[in-house]
Order: sequence, then C-alpha cells, then structure tokens
Amino acid sequence: MSTTDFARPATAVAARATELTKVFGEGETRVVALDQVSVDFRQGELTAIMGPSGSGKSTLMHCVAGLDDFSSGSVRIGDTELASLKDKQLTRLRRDKIGFIFQAFNLLPTLTARENITLPMDIAGRKPDKEWLDSVTSMVGLADRLSHRPAELSGGQQQRVAVARALASQPEIIFGDEPTGNLDSRSGAEVLGFLRNSVRQMGQTVVMVTHDPVAATYADRVVFLVDGRIVDELKAPTADAVLDRMRSLPGSGGAPAAPAPAEPSA
Repeated sequence: MSTTDFARPATAVAARATELTKVFGEGETRVVALDQVSVDFRQGELTAIMGPSGSGKSTLMHCVAGLDDFSSGSVRIGDTELASLKDKQLTRLRRDKIGFIFQAFNLLPTLTARENITLPMDIAGRKPDKEWLDSVTSMVGLADRLSHRPAELSGGQQQRVAVARALASQPEIIFGDEPTGNLDSRSGAEVLGFLRNSVRQMGQTVVMVTHDPVAATYADRVVFLVDGRIVDELKAPTADAVLDRMRSLPGSGGAPAAPAPAEPSA
C-alpha cells in the first residue's frame, strides 16, 4: 500500500445536506434541532463536526447517514436522494454505501475479530475482497489478532475492529459518532491515525462528530454548529485554533483545556 497521499477530486461530493431541518415535538415542547443546514462533505476528506452540547451535531450526522429522518430539506449520498427511498432501499444503501463507527464498539462477543469485520458483508451475502481486507487489517494493526474474540482484545483493539469493519466493505462514506470517546488518549490517537490514513492512503471519506479539539486536528476541516445552524468552518485545524473557535461560539461557555497533540504523521 502506497504511503503517498491519495489523489483526491477537488469538487466531488460524497454527501450533501441542503436546507436540512429537524424538529422534535410540537407546541411548547417543539425543539428545532437542525435549522436549514446546508453542507457538503467532499470525497477523500476527513471532516469533523463540533459544537456545544445540544448544538445538533449528532442529529446532523444521523440525518445525513440515514439513521434518522428529517422534517424538511434534502440529503443526498452520492447521487441518491434519501427522502426518495423506501425503508428497504434505505437499509440497503446504509449497508452497501455507508460505514459506521460509534463510541460503543458494537462487536458481537461470540465472533472473532475477522468475523466481526466481515459480518455486514456476510449478512448481505457478499464475499469480502481479500486483498482489500488484508490491506485494511494491516493498516489498523490487526493482522495477528483476527482470531481473537472481543473479550481477548483491549478497548483500543476493539475499536480498531470497528474501524476495520467500517472500511471493509469499501463504503462511499464513513460516519463516526465520538469514535474515540471510550478510549484513552493513546488508543484514541491510534484510531484517529487509522481514520486519517484511510483518507490519505485509500481515498476514503470520513465524517466524525467530536467534542475533542485534539481529535479535530486529524481532520481536513472542522464544521461548527450552534443551535442547529452552521456558524463557522476551519480548514487545516490546529488544537489552539479549534479551542479559540469553540470558546468564541455563542452558548459554548468556553471549551475545556486540551493538551497539545503530537504532530500527525503524514
């Protein structure tokens, strides 16, 4: 596998939200979680979504990923409009075109690491591409742990399995909701490094929600939400720049201090 950066199309869009609105409740209990959000997630980039608690960042990711419905607006994955899909079509799209990584590892305890990685493809009746699977498991450092079950793996190793599972089917886009939230700083840095390398070396597209300014430094850009609206964007983020932006956001109450991250390797 080449260590050179993947040649990325400058304008190709993996996912797009247009005037996306999500409303919970009615009357006095009505809450506008997303307020006419328009944003593109470009192919071959890692985008971080940040904002104060309750800003709508996870809601945005869940709506764009097809995990939650929305009240109005449009979401497209590639050329496919999500609102036009029936339930079975949406399930198929999530299975075939989208990868997911969550804070909880969501591994089946009775299956080996390899079986957990290939489970979505097994359910779909598809055989994994052996060369691609070998590349993915090698990149995340699992080549010698594939026969182990989750209980025999550390938390960091379990999340590596989750990353490999998301990558194994070669999805068009991967969504991560606080993917390092349950990990210590060292394991979290390793997982973020794997995600970054999947973008730079494999041309993957990744969108992740995070509250951590250090995690955001692994992204190509950061999108900031407040009260369900995108209020700012930062490219080539540093931890200090992210902290400054977070502190300046309305309702943020300041951001927690964070240690300076190690310079991400190429």
